[in-house]
Amino acid sequence: MHGQDFFGLTFVLLAASLVAVPLAKKLGLGSVLGYLVAGIAVGPFVLNLVGAEGEHIMHFAEFGVVLMLFLIGLELDPQKLWRLRRGILGLGGAQVLVTAVLIAAAAMLAGTAWRPAVAAGLALALSSTAIVLQTLSEKGWLRLDAGQNAFSVLLFQDVAVIPILALLPLLIDPALKEAVVAAETPLSELPSWSKPLAVVAAMSLVVVLGRFLVSPVLRIIARTRLHELSLAAALVLVVGIALLMDRVGLSPALGTFLAGVVLAGSEYRHELEANIEPFKGLLLGVFFVAVGASLDLDLVAGSPLTVGGMLLVLVGVKLLVLAILGRVFGLRRDQNLMFTLCLAQGGEFAFVLLSFAVQQRVMAAADAALLIVTVTLSMALTPLLLLFYERVLQPRVGTHRTDDRPSDTVESHADVIIVGFGHFGSALGRLLRTAGHCPTVLDHDSDRVELLRKLGLTVYFGDATRVEVLRAAGAEQAGILVLALDNPEAQLHLVRLAQEHFPQATIVARAGGWVHAHELMEAGVDHVFRESLDSAMRMGAETLRLLGLRGNRAYRLSRQFRRRDEAMLRDLLAHRHDQEYLSRAREHIQDLESLMQAEQTDDLNADAGWDPGPLRRAARQDGEKPD
Repeated sequence: MHGQDFFGLTFVLLAASLVAVPLAKKLGLGSVLGYLVAGIAVGPFVLNLVGAEGEHIMHFAEFGVVLMLFLIGLELDPQKLWRLRRGILGLGGAQVLVTAVLIAAAAMLAGTAWRPAVAAGLALALSSTAIVLQTLSEKGWLRLDAGQNAFSVLLFQDVAVIPILALLPLLIDPALKEAVVAAETPLSELPSWSKPLAVVAAMSLVVVLGRFLVSPVLRIIARTRLHELSLAAALVLVVGIALLMDRVGLSPALGTFLAGVVLAGSEYRHELEANIEPFKGLLLGVFFVAVGASLDLDLVAGSPLTVGGMLLVLVGVKLLVLAILGRVFGLRRDQNLMFTLCLAQGGEFAFVLLSFAVQQRVMAAADAALLIVTVTLSMALTPLLLLFYERVLQPRVGTHRTDDRPSDTVESHADVIIVGFGHFGSALGRLLRTAGHCPTVLDHDSDRVELLRKLGLTVYFGDATRVEVLRAAGAEQAGILVLALDNPEAQLHLVRLAQEHFPQATIVARAGGWVHAHELMEAGVDHVFRESLDSAMRMGAETLRLLGLRGNRAYRLSRQFRRRDEAMLRDLLAHRHDQEYLSRAREHIQDLESLMQAEQTDDLNADAGWDPGPLRRAARQDGEKPD
């Protein structure tokens, strides 16, 4: 494809998305259906703005699936993956095997030879990772029982692509064997016994590099403070792993998923996630548009009964198998309905497997074309099925979140996010940990992150002034956002971001002095704490004690001063921009000194010895208990 054609085609696909997706979202149909409709509209059978060259775009956009699997891997860790083994091996394995057998049997009953029937069954047993995970994420269903089991099945299917590709050449019709054109692969020249070793070596290399090399390299890049270098490093990592997997004949998506799992515990996880997310979303959107554009409407119009019957068999068999397996594996009725409807379609890997089957002369090109049309229609049908579930079935059966579920998984997102982990934020974080809370901590100083992690603290590297980093850290689920940065401008920027994108989170902010505190309060932050005030009060109380004042009286005096000073700060907020601000501040300071001197005189007259009563009253007003 020439560069001019490529740019023109890309422009058409993106422009169609900009029109169709907002309209679909407004109608409540979801973004995936909007992308598919946009692709059908610009395809060769409607507006004819995209011709056969759309296949090249789809191959390019399939990289969005690779990026998506990498991001999913970042959300997991080996322990969580091990906890999902029952769903991955048991539920996923049973689904692929039973579905493939039933579809192959249906094809043979329709008169298809057993070899192409088995190939069709294996290809159609897989569901669409891209559509299902995108839809589950949009609707917030990914953490439900149905979402977790759907993810487990999809993960098994992605892994199953590799043995299926190895099995298809064994299904060649002996009469057509001479016509087979051997596919050139990077491993073609290797002896057969060494190919498995090359695969194991490639996967081991991914694990070793992810465990020992990636974090130090990212740490060096982070020290440059250049965002574009961090972005380039994230893309080089994913593209490099995808190329390595492709060279050894493995699925690039599987390789990047493995890399994501290895890096799930890295302090740079959130930064990688934030850098990759925009590319993933864009490429997935283009992929869905390309799928819609590749739908052969002429074939549908020419054989409507055949295509309709095949679609009915595909969706019907999957619905039956998934519903039964969901019940066998203990899903409640509402969750089982969601799980069943999510996976009742063909997947993007079916395009690869069917094309490979034609290349290997396992089935005829015409039969493969019918199957590809069927898969595409089933993918387009999925958002409508889920819309039917959401609008019709869900209100009747109810969908319950798994809040009361036993704690068999550890979520990566916490209720509290601390931004900035210097001397101020680290003290706060350690206090929360002693109380049983484990906040998610973000800091942009790579050296500090490395030092704190060596001390055993869980800290992630990331620029929290970027909304995508906050979102990757779980700000959409967090109840409290603690802003402990020492940069006033960055603090105010974070406040505006949080109020716009994460309004559910209560903001607790660190302030330097009066000016900074007033700026935060004007921005709508109710919980503002001046970092030096308490330290100054403690130092003042100790100084008074060294000057001869009794310890209880020094403590009480410092606490009273702090309360009145904070009240004065809030009172002056309304006059901050008045010309009389300085004069009113001076009056407040004089009044405060007079009141404090009067209270000190009262204490001297009333308290010749140790009197813990006033001390206890002052502590109760502060919500504290004195030692």
